[in-house]
Amino acid sequence: MTRGLAVGLAGLGRMGRIHAENLAARCASAHLACVFDADPVVAAAVAERLDVPWTASYDGLLDACAAVAVATSTGSHADLAVAAAEAGRHVFCEKPISLDRAAALTTVHAAARAGIVFQVGFHRRFDPDWVAANERIQAGELGEVTFFRTSLRDMNPPDPAYLTGSGGFFVDVTVHDLDVARWMVGEVVEVTAHGAASDPAFAAIGDIDTAVVVLRFAGGALGVIDNSRSARYGYECSTEVMGSLATARIDAPRRRGYEWRTPGLASHDLPRDFEERYPQAYAAEVEGFARCVLDGTAPRVTGLDALAAFDLAMAADVSWRTGRSVALTPRPTATGVVYETEEVPA
Repeated sequence: MTRGLAVGLAGLGRMGRIHAENLAARCASAHLACVFDADPVVAAAVAERLDVPWTASYDGLLDACAAVAVATSTGSHADLAVAAAEAGRHVFCEKPISLDRAAALTTVHAAARAGIVFQVGFHRRFDPDWVAANERIQAGELGEVTFFRTSLRDMNPPDPAYLTGSGGFFVDVTVHDLDVARWMVGEVVEVTAHGAASDPAFAAIGDIDTAVVVLRFAGGALGVIDNSRSARYGYECSTEVMGSLATARIDAPRRRGYEWRTPGLASHDLPRDFEERYPQAYAAEVEGFARCVLDGTAPRVTGLDALAAFDLAMAADVSWRTGRSVALTPRPTATGVVYETEEVPA
């Protein structure tokens, strides 16, 4: 017996399989109605393992569901999301919507015209630690925010073949931190970025593997983001927000709940990647999407939120390449904030 919102899943790579597992077994308000992948062998194998139908076409997927989760390659996100919206299907889309700003904006407008729920996959907004800290910040318990600091470090670098279609370091990595910065502190009015390539493979394709980004917020607070694709010791994602009344700190959790102690040393396991760090968040974001559809409420991460994070990431990229700070103007609209800057095309 099926339950809740019928969600079809497009794309069965790493993120797609995470969403498939969650929709199949961990979401009270949704169920996995059908799967689709460009490789029918992959789709058939996942369908058999999870005991769900599969289809060889995206149109077939849309016919089988009320909502679709798009976890295909980045270059196809926008087209698939627009097709779903025009078919009246609600859309959960992995980030980024597109590496082309105009295509991303077209997608946001298509979702608005169709009147569907359109949520983008910024999972930290659903992690219990970040949610709890942010609720207290927004309630005023922190006082006036004075400083924001966040780190995102991968244990090992990705395959160079992936990097060529990733959109660059800031769009692929820093974009998550930029979304958290807006969510927890407020709008950003200046971005300054510095980057380096410690691995020649990154330099060879004009990319970097390490960066520091300095933010200036509209409210006067400062922010610092440090990122690495190759920390080696493990996966770390931590955030600190300082205020006039308190400080909120979210540290990287332990992989297991025990320490191993020997004379003069206490050790514990660290997460190896985002999949180990965020199992609750990934389940919560698709559950949150389903609840929005069923209850008629607005998603926690909108298309304009994703576009704002993308614009900030592009500003960071411009700053790194030019050696100049990039000023931005956040412009409120009826549906969200849109960033304007001379360096980042509108």
